[in-house]
Amino acid sequence: MRIRLFRFVWLLSLGLLPLSAIAQTTVTGTITDIKTGEELIGASVVVKGTVNGTVSSFDGTFTLEVENGDHTLVFSYIGYDAIEKNVSLNGTPVDMGIVTLGSNDVGLDEVKVVANFAVDRKTPVAVSTIQPKMIEEKLGSQEFPQVLKATPGVYATNSGGGFGDSRITLRGFDTDNIAVMINGVPVNDMENGAVYWSNWSGLSDVTRTMQVQRGMGASKLAVPSAGGTINILTATTDSKPGGNIYYGIGNDGYEKMAFTASTGLNDKGWAFTFSGSHTEGKGWADGLQFEGWSYFANVSKVINDKHTLSFNVFGANQSHGQRRTMMSLDEWNQYGRKHNADWGYLNGSEYNARTNYYSKPQMSLNHFWNINDDLNLKTVLYASQGRGGGVAGFGEDRNFNDYRVGDSRSLIDFDRLYRENAQNGESSTYMASSVNNHDWYGGVSTLDWNVNNNLKFIGGLDGRYYYGEHYQVLDDLMGGQYAVVNRNKYGQNMDVVVREGDIVGYHSDGEVLWESAFAQLEYSEGRLSSFVNMAAANVSYRRYDFEDHAKGDHITDWQHHQTISAKAGVNFNIDGKNNVFFNTGYFQRPPMMNAVFINNTNNVNDGAKNEGIYSVELGYGYRSNTLSVNANAYYTYWQDKTMIQSMYDDNGEFFGYANILGLDAQHMGVEVDFEWRPTTKLTVTGMGSVGDWTWANDVNATFVDQDQNIIGDYKLYTEGLKVGNSAQITAALGAKYEILEGLSVGADYTYFAKNYANFSPEDRTDEASSGVQAWQLPNFGLLDVNASYRFKIGNLNASAFTQISNLLDEWYIADANDGRTWDASSMYIGLGRTWSFGLKLDF
Repeated sequence: MRIRLFRFVWLLSLGLLPLSAIAQTTVTGTITDIKTGEELIGASVVVKGTVNGTVSSFDGTFTLEVENGDHTLVFSYIGYDAIEKNVSLNGTPVDMGIVTLGSNDVGLDEVKVVANFAVDRKTPVAVSTIQPKMIEEKLGSQEFPQVLKATPGVYATNSGGGFGDSRITLRGFDTDNIAVMINGVPVNDMENGAVYWSNWSGLSDVTRTMQVQRGMGASKLAVPSAGGTINILTATTDSKPGGNIYYGIGNDGYEKMAFTASTGLNDKGWAFTFSGSHTEGKGWADGLQFEGWSYFANVSKVINDKHTLSFNVFGANQSHGQRRTMMSLDEWNQYGRKHNADWGYLNGSEYNARTNYYSKPQMSLNHFWNINDDLNLKTVLYASQGRGGGVAGFGEDRNFNDYRVGDSRSLIDFDRLYRENAQNGESSTYMASSVNNHDWYGGVSTLDWNVNNNLKFIGGLDGRYYYGEHYQVLDDLMGGQYAVVNRNKYGQNMDVVVREGDIVGYHSDGEVLWESAFAQLEYSEGRLSSFVNMAAANVSYRRYDFEDHAKGDHITDWQHHQTISAKAGVNFNIDGKNNVFFNTGYFQRPPMMNAVFINNTNNVNDGAKNEGIYSVELGYGYRSNTLSVNANAYYTYWQDKTMIQSMYDDNGEFFGYANILGLDAQHMGVEVDFEWRPTTKLTVTGMGSVGDWTWANDVNATFVDQDQNIIGDYKLYTEGLKVGNSAQITAALGAKYEILEGLSVGADYTYFAKNYANFSPEDRTDEASSGVQAWQLPNFGLLDVNASYRFKIGNLNASAFTQISNLLDEWYIADANDGRTWDASSMYIGLGRTWSFGLKLDF
């Protein structure tokens, strides 16, 4: 009986199969951005009222089997307004052609143009794009640069592990040679080119999308992009009302609360968005407690179809303990990798020997003017006011070596220091704050002119003004009533009694002017797209020294440096799947301020000159329904590079700087990345990059101690040395799988090799050291896992995220200063296993 029943069901199912096939129709199409025409990868297509759906492929195409009859298809993509289209199906395949989606952020398309966002298979640069969904799922409680560690050519570390103290290199270049742009506004420090990620600790909450453009990049501005450009777009204002709330926890007391609310665009053309967050925790290592408040606000006004205004303000107020003392491997093994030699106890509470605090709000006003169908003008005016600095020891025993409870790496007995200062009245050792305040104002105006269907002209102006204050002020007398310091106020050397709030060390200001013009021609026809770009800039520096010069002589004359840049590129789409691109260029960058004025004095360095960078790159891309592959090879030669190198003694203690001029470097390599989607539920990603980054010549350098006293002039034997503190071989392999509707799990393995310690200049002054490589760090790999679940709470969308970094708790060396051998090198041990969990509710 059972056999006959089984046969009946089996035959019935076979008979129904053809009927089922006949009852469905194949629907196809291509989903693109309505403004740029770029294919949208991973856009959702769903039959309304059902769970039947699919996502678009790497070429923007989709294929969906739908039952015959009348239906409504819903097309949606993160950051875009969903649209609905009706279809009537009768078994004949239906091609819906091009389905366009528009951004749901007011003014975002215009900001993309200002920010010079690259377009796939059109802009001839090597590029990786990171979407907010990836940041949500993979970043967790990690530092913002860590989300880029699976990007070709990138090496990101947590350095000492303090909140916001991460650093990042791209193709072997530090951030002073990487252009970091937020909404098209440059944020590299105008005096030294650095980027301090702690100033942007809330950036991950409001990032709309991010691109890493390696090499020359697509920026039309004259920016220091030898390594590349990190291009970050924040949210603007949602076109529809809504928002979300978020709560997250993690290891070592990590806790984060955040919310976002938007009014949407009302019928009078106004829209408001506000976002804020609070983050705190103990930090992964000892003595790294932190607290930060971040905020973002946008007001937009669509005046008419020709004019739109948008005002943004965002920033982060934060303070955090730091771990700045590097130790030898034996010392890390002795104390454990969570040890921090820069803290102790005072009155029973944790007290940091090193603390960073800062606030840097940035405001911008955007005006978008569509003059006519072929001509538009986009202008951004911005201002930034940075206030804060770092607290550290000062006086006779600034490293607190005489106040340790044990050896030189043990905890600091601040109670004993406090008692001794109180008994003496005079504080011999105390805490001072190195203040770095600045006011920065600028504007970028860009004119776009569609000359004809094939030719486009883009030109504009970039102006900036920067004034920075730098001084050391007595922060905490640590029990005493006063301190005595030797001052050289306006050139008069004397011992001065100081109290909290008084200047105790250097006191100098810097002023920078930047004027630049740029022009670009873009030509596209059929499968060909190309560009030619020219830019010129005048950069002027002026320095104020209130310590070493008589009043009236403490201000230098303006020092002017003119630079030029030129670059060109072409992309050719061989067919619908294959494309090749080529770009080349030469640009100059002015010397940094600490190279223009010798050893942080008002003495002008007549030898300081523009640094020249030449670059050439060839790339290939492949796109199909299931596979995306990018490959490229590059060569960059850097001439007359300026380098300010920190120097450390045998105990890893900082004692001064080496001012190096005229250094050449050669950076070349190959990079490959891919994304494979064999099914709509599984995504596999991977990348590999192999670089050869080498210093190309011997140079002369001046050594100065931390009080700016000249130690001496030396020849450095640097030719042939590998560029340090950046892994020259990197690889990554990741996978994400949707187990159930809305539930996904992922894993990423990253591997880093051929990483040399940062060479120490004082060890390269004898001819015997010529050609002797810095110590090579051991190779290492890290496994990260994550999971996300998207679900409903009533009619509201909700999401849960969990992320574990370094799942296997790998012990690895992340950064090192060279000692030629492992036992003589000082280093940071990378962070161990960390985890976070977050819940977000949309409304």
